[in-house]
Amino acid sequence: MLMPSRVKYRKSHRSPLRGVSKGGVSVAFGEWGLQAQENAWITARQIEATRVAISRKMKKGGKIWIRIFPDRPYTKKPLETRMGKGKGAPEYWVAAVKRGRVMFEVAGVSKDVVEQAFRTASHKLPIKVKIVAREGMGGEQ
Repeated sequence: MLMPSRVKYRKSHRSPLRGVSKGGVSVAFGEWGLQAQENAWITARQIEATRVAISRKMKKGGKIWIRIFPDRPYTKKPLETRMGKGKGAPEYWVAAVKRGRVMFEVAGVSKDVVEQAFRTASHKLPIKVKIVAREGMGGEQ
């Protein structure tokens, strides 16, 4: 599973997710991309499940790029614990994804396979997504 090898601070603030993505809004590496339509925290498990779903549908053909990385620790206090006594321990890692961000890219497969793979992948994510094509390919965008 994806996680940073080391971080400067063990626990971070949970800043609000508002607005649109500043960068990473166009397909840069592959031919097709999976673009977020909502803001959300995407966990490392969700990223891995999506990656597995895409690669299974593509059947050893093409290449996949993961454009997001879970670099923020998500802390949680244990169940049935009284208030106070500090911030909880890090539970898992999340990537802060804003609207418009291209999360996954693929290349080397046909449009039918891409649509099938991304449809399956969208069920693994907690947000609405859209399939986008690279500029100049004659697809959506």
